[in-house]
Amino acid sequence: MPLELVTIPCLSDNYAYLIHDAETGQTAVIDVPETGPILAALEAHQWRLTDILITHHHDDHIQGVDALRARTGARVLGAAADAHRLPRLDQTLTEADTVFLGRDPARVIDVPGHTLGHIAFHFPDSRLCFTADSLMSGGCGRLFEGSPAQMHASLRKLAALPPDTLVCSGHEYTAANLRFAATLEPDNPQLTSRIAEVAARSAKGEPTVPVRLQIELDTNPYLRVHLPALKTAVGLPDADDVTVFAEIRARKDKF
Repeated sequence: MPLELVTIPCLSDNYAYLIHDAETGQTAVIDVPETGPILAALEAHQWRLTDILITHHHDDHIQGVDALRARTGARVLGAAADAHRLPRLDQTLTEADTVFLGRDPARVIDVPGHTLGHIAFHFPDSRLCFTADSLMSGGCGRLFEGSPAQMHASLRKLAALPPDTLVCSGHEYTAANLRFAATLEPDNPQLTSRIAEVAARSAKGEPTVPVRLQIELDTNPYLRVHLPALKTAVGLPDADDVTVFAEIRARKDKF
């Protein structure tokens, strides 16, 4: 049975996610921007939190961890490489480690770029991947610590997942990301359609994440840097993919 998923808006534009295994009653949260909305969601579903999975060390993803652990007794898991700047970890994780929620395994994926210690959690049986600020809806995270080559390699890992994977990213940035994408591919029909869908959902106050990976492959410019048309659009028809990625990321930072 696939894990149940609940998307929880936090702070001004963050998301946390609850996943629940109905057979065992185990429940995990991915990132803790703040405790209140997460505790409210747990209460609404009558779930007991057993695990806190951390993607990276930025405050808007971890600042509620200690308070939530104190309230729930949940164990905390995060990257071994970032243990020195994360809340106290009960279990440290490295690339290709497996974390179980009930019988559902999650593979840990190193995705440096936004930060050097960023990890993602892929639950293949439930077709879920928690990418936080690596692969984002319509975009990718700023390169605060990593290089364009590192982020591009991270995104290639995520792009290789099954296309029906539900990408659960960390922020409500979709509309702005797609506006930028449209400056690069104004004639992309999938992108035009997605912009309209996102506008409609936003108008109703609905989250625009998660999103299927196939939609990202069709509309997210950072996953499309290998395409000749996109290379030409940024004036780099003969450049390698990393160079095109770096150019697009630099343009987005000024957008």
